[in-house]
Amino acid sequence: MLEGKKVNLRAAAKDDVSLIARWWSNAEYMGEHQDVMTISREELEKVMLERTTFFIIQKKDGTRIGHIGGWMHGPKMMEIGYAVKPDERRKGFGTEAIRLTVDNFFRTRDIGRIQAPTDTKNTASQRALEEAGFTKECTMRKSWYVRGEYRDQYLYRILREDWGKPKVLTGTV
Repeated sequence: MLEGKKVNLRAAAKDDVSLIARWWSNAEYMGEHQDVMTISREELEKVMLERTTFFIIQKKDGTRIGHIGGWMHGPKMMEIGYAVKPDERRKGFGTEAIRLTVDNFFRTRDIGRIQAPTDTKNTASQRALEEAGFTKECTMRKSWYVRGEYRDQYLYRILREDWGKPKVLTGTV
């Protein structure tokens, strides 16, 4: 269990597979920036329990409010993806889950980079990543196919050497 101030992350278990299947097939949960996912229970179980490091995001009272996962993307790099239930968004839960996940991955794995793509229109996800210490690296043109159209994505990253450093804000006050 990874413990934060607002949320805890716990490793996904077999009894979470049905919930994630329901969430992933729900357009409201997946949001406007991602298609619903149809995947067999057997395949989803492999994804959650074998192919990724998959956490359930829980409020302090144990209520399951989302998920976050990471998978290797080359020998020394991971990519993360996440979602929070619509009625629990914009409360800081996603940002804290991202921070906990990044801390865990850098502490337990020999990796130098964690990245996260996000739809260029998904400002909530961009804000969460930036608040968690990520930097927008580039725009990937037509790299995402959602709801019948190609979309651009921003690629965010955090490097091991930048992890834990305070963000320097630029501009005038």
